[in-house]
Amino acid sequence: MSTPAAPPAPATTPVAATPGTAAPVHLPPPATAGRRALDWRIRFAVLSLIWGFSFLLIKVGTQGYAPFQVTLGRLFFGTAVVAAFLIAKRERLPRSPRVWAHLSVAALLLNALPFSLFAYAELTIPSTLAGICNATSPLWGMLLALVALSEDRPTRRRVAGLVLGFAGVLTVLGVWQGFSDLEPRGTAMALLASLSYPIGWIYVRRTLAGSGHSNLSLTGAQLLVATIELAVVTPLFTTMPTHFPMGPLFAVVALGALGTGIALLTQYGIVAEVGPTTAQMVTYFIPVIATAAGVAVLGESLTWTTPVGAAVVLAGAALTQSTPRPRRPRAPR
Repeated sequence: MSTPAAPPAPATTPVAATPGTAAPVHLPPPATAGRRALDWRIRFAVLSLIWGFSFLLIKVGTQGYAPFQVTLGRLFFGTAVVAAFLIAKRERLPRSPRVWAHLSVAALLLNALPFSLFAYAELTIPSTLAGICNATSPLWGMLLALVALSEDRPTRRRVAGLVLGFAGVLTVLGVWQGFSDLEPRGTAMALLASLSYPIGWIYVRRTLAGSGHSNLSLTGAQLLVATIELAVVTPLFTTMPTHFPMGPLFAVVALGALGTGIALLTQYGIVAEVGPTTAQMVTYFIPVIATAAGVAVLGESLTWTTPVGAAVVLAGAALTQSTPRPRRPRAPR
C-alpha cells in the first residue's frame, strides 16, 4: 500500500507501512560490511512490483472471500514467513508487557485497520484508484507531523507539496465533475486507510523508538498481534466459507507470503543497506505499477484524470519529503 516514511528522527526512523509492511520500529544505520546476494537495486525493483501488484491481489481475493477474511489470510501467511526468519535467526519476541501493549495499538493502526479498509474499499472501487489513494500517505504524514511532531517545522517547500498533492487527489476524483463517477464510500475507506499509516508511524515514533529490541523482533510481534486482532474480529462479521475458490485463495496466500512477509523482509534489508531515505522512494513506483496491473490484468477502465492526478500526487509527495540543499558559503573576493 504505501511506503512513505514519517519525517526522520535523529536516532530512529519508522519506515512506511505499504500494502504489506508492518512498519519497522527501530532501524539500524546503513550496513557497511558484507555483500548481499542481489544488488539492492534489483531488490528495490522486486519490492516495487510486489507492492504494486498487492492491490490487484486484494481485488482478486475479495472476489471469493469477505474482506476481513482476506485481511486475516494475508496477516496469517505474512506472520508465518516472518516467524520462519525469526526462528532461523534465533531471535526472541519482546517480553515487556508495556512493549506488547504499544504493539497492539501499532498493529491496529498499521496493519489490521488499513488492510481491512483497503479490502472493503476494493469491493466498490477499482484497484487502480486504491493504489493512488494509498500514495497520499506521505501527504497525510507530513500534515500530521507538522501538528504532532514539534521538531518538524513547516517550510514553503513542504506546504507547497501538500497543496500540490491534494490538488492531485482532487484531479483523480474529478472534483469539477461533481464526483458523479465516484463511489464515495469505497474511496473514503481507501483514503482513511492511507491516513491510518502516518497516525501509526507517529504513535510508534513516540512510544517504541529506541526500545532496545531488534527491528525484526518488533515487526514480527506486531504482525502476530495484528493476526490475533483479525482472528477475533473476523468471526463476528463473517461466516465460514462453504467452498474455497482457488484463484482468490492463491491471491490471498501471495498477498500474505509475498506482499506482507517477503516484502517486509526485503524492505528491512534495503533500509539496513542504503538507509530509509532511499528505501522510501519505492512509494513513487507503487501507484504506477498498481495502475498498470489493474488496467492490463483486470481490464479496469482508465480516464485521463487518473494518470495525470496520480503524477501530481506523487510530485507533491516527493516535494514534502525533500529537503533543500544547504547553500554553499560564497568564496571571499
